[in-house]
Amino acid sequence: MKLINIKKVKKQYLHKPLFTGKVTRQSPVTDKEGSQLSIDYVHFPKGVRNKFHKHSNDQVLIVTLGRGIVATRKKKHQVKKGDVIWAPAGEEHWHGATSGSSFTHISVTKADTKLTQVEN
Repeated sequence: MKLINIKKVKKQYLHKPLFTGKVTRQSPVTDKEGSQLSIDYVHFPKGVRNKFHKHSNDQVLIVTLGRGIVATRKKKHQVKKGDVIWAPAGEEHWHGATSGSSFTHISVTKADTKLTQVEN
């Protein structure tokens, strides 16, 4: 067992080509540690999002702060703290902050999940 306080996890800066601006990620549990899961806290500034992408395995997003948008090719939803989103493997989607709020979610995927950016 491992106890991790997110405040002590180093922030990594992420940006283009997947994101429309700079976001930060904290990864308390990674597949490199031998875990069967990968868990990331992803922090989006106001109006910043990622571009359409898909994952080789399911992804679960747990909203912990602010307001965001999650979208597929057919639907767009506003989400808030407490919402849980499930994106099945292979589904093209994007997620990020609304123009008026920063946004943080926890992303849970299977270890070694491949992310592929797709044409917008």
